[in-house]
Amino acid sequence: MSSVENNKVVFAEPPADFDWEALESTAPAATAERAKVEKAYEDTLSSITEKEVLMGTVVGMNKKEAVINIGYKSEGVVPLSEFRYKPDLAIGDKVEVYIEKQEDKSGQMIISHKTARVHNAWGKVNAAMETNEIITGHVKCRTKGGLIVDVFGIEAFLPGSQIDVKPIRDYDQYVGKNMEFKVVKINQEFKNVVVSHKALIEAEIEAQKKQIIGGLEKGQVLEGTVKNITSYGVFVDLGGVDGLVHITDLSYGRVSHPEEVVKLDEKINVVILDFDDEKRRIALGLKQLSPHPWDSLDPNLNAGDNVTGKVMVITDYGAFVEVAPGVEGLLHVSEMSWSQHLRSPKDFLKEGQEVQVQVLNIDREERKMSLGMKQLAADPWEDIEFKYPVNSRHTAKVRNFTHFGIFAELEEGVDGLIHISDLSWTKRVKHPSDFCKIGDEVEVQVLEVDKENRRLSLGHKQVEENPWEVFADTFKVGSTHEGTITSRTGSTFVVALPYGVEGTVALKHLKKEDGSKANVEDKLPFKVLEFNSEARRIVLSHTRTFEEGEDPVESAPAKRGRKGSDDHGGGQSPSVRSVNEKVEKSTLGDLSVLSDLKSAMETTERTKRKSRRDEDEDDMDDMEG
Repeated sequence: MSSVENNKVVFAEPPADFDWEALESTAPAATAERAKVEKAYEDTLSSITEKEVLMGTVVGMNKKEAVINIGYKSEGVVPLSEFRYKPDLAIGDKVEVYIEKQEDKSGQMIISHKTARVHNAWGKVNAAMETNEIITGHVKCRTKGGLIVDVFGIEAFLPGSQIDVKPIRDYDQYVGKNMEFKVVKINQEFKNVVVSHKALIEAEIEAQKKQIIGGLEKGQVLEGTVKNITSYGVFVDLGGVDGLVHITDLSYGRVSHPEEVVKLDEKINVVILDFDDEKRRIALGLKQLSPHPWDSLDPNLNAGDNVTGKVMVITDYGAFVEVAPGVEGLLHVSEMSWSQHLRSPKDFLKEGQEVQVQVLNIDREERKMSLGMKQLAADPWEDIEFKYPVNSRHTAKVRNFTHFGIFAELEEGVDGLIHISDLSWTKRVKHPSDFCKIGDEVEVQVLEVDKENRRLSLGHKQVEENPWEVFADTFKVGSTHEGTITSRTGSTFVVALPYGVEGTVALKHLKKEDGSKANVEDKLPFKVLEFNSEARRIVLSHTRTFEEGEDPVESAPAKRGRKGSDDHGGGQSPSVRSVNEKVEKSTLGDLSVLSDLKSAMETTERTKRKSRRDEDEDDMDDMEG
């Protein structure tokens, strides 16, 4: 016998006359009876085996544990943390458990719900993927790139891109929640599982799309929400299906960016322009819900009318000017100035600038309009022959170079050509860029006026007296002058002479007195062998300064004579001497001879200039073409 005193167990002493032998003699019978009773009791219990999964019933719960009865002689205890995925666990619920050990040292059965779930999880996960089954999982925590989800007791990975159809920035909002998923990937080797919640949403959206698209009609007006704005248009949510309003369908006016017209999450009405059943593409329009601006354009606006407009866009070929809300016309660069020298439209206009323009042409059916700006200013060519008469002198600005001359601007819209041969009396100009620069101001004389073709022939050398008339006396044939060899072309050398004049000397005439040959940059005396004022040519020789010899000579200003002509009259040709003799013998009454001679020379010069101008015009036409 025992009793409890002061929380301690006290065992009683047996009676002195207790018959221990009698007890021992009855022990086998008692043991047999006990075994019989125990067997009968065990027959009423379930037969269990360690390392197997059984179903049990929750028979008790507290804040930390759940007591599970599996029909065995003792119950098992499972931590409630293994049921986090099932927060509504209650007494009487059936749950699966894994028998880890029938009894521990204290006789307690060891079971685990988590291990049971893991044991059966792979079969369930594979089956769910094969049957495309929707499963429920518990979001345990956040990890890099996504979330960790408890599915059937297995930790599965939920990528951030598979949480929702829209981008998710805050993953923490899903931690601790139960969500539905689809198994999208299983790695059997590494026991990895990937699930998706987005797949469920997409399936629902796809069903909604089919339903919505099935009821769409062209021209139908729907209300939608601006979902996304890009540089090329706006995506509008029509209630489960998206449509695109292209930037050109946002407004009849010119739109630089869709944000100028709509805002994110704004509700707008749109019209169905077109849709594709197969690709699920829907084209929407916003401007089509408003009247076309051309329909409300003033009916009295006609060609020739002057209007005020705003420069919307500048291109390489012109500018688009808005003359009424949503109504634009093209102002071509050729209509910006009377100048024939085309420039960039940006030289005249800036975007956003208000300008006065004239309607040149209007086509209401095609909804096109051409505009002009130069028409508001007087045409400078109307009275060109009075403003710039022949032989008048002016200051012009160099605008452009060509291989045959310079285009110089007298005023806005009035350009003239200075031929390369009319740049200098003395210098041999190979290219106009060697003579001046773009933007320079030069003095010019008007040589010819072609009003019909809007062309002026200008000269620069004509503003000065022809020095060759003076040079005829300075550089007489046989005279000697000091010069410097500046360049060489083939066997011909160029010599710089006094007064800015250049002469030429052949290689055979560069022999020095010591027998050596002169070269570029040598400064030597040269003898004039030939002078031609009309051709502006002086032929020189250094060798003849110390050697005697008979050289071909010609006097200024007549044309070059034949070799071997007599040298009477100071080396003049017979024709020149004849004219000089007539001039010397003439009286005041004979001055008509000089007048006729001068007229003949001017006629010859005009003929040459006209021929040269025709060649230049052909070149200009080729350039303009």
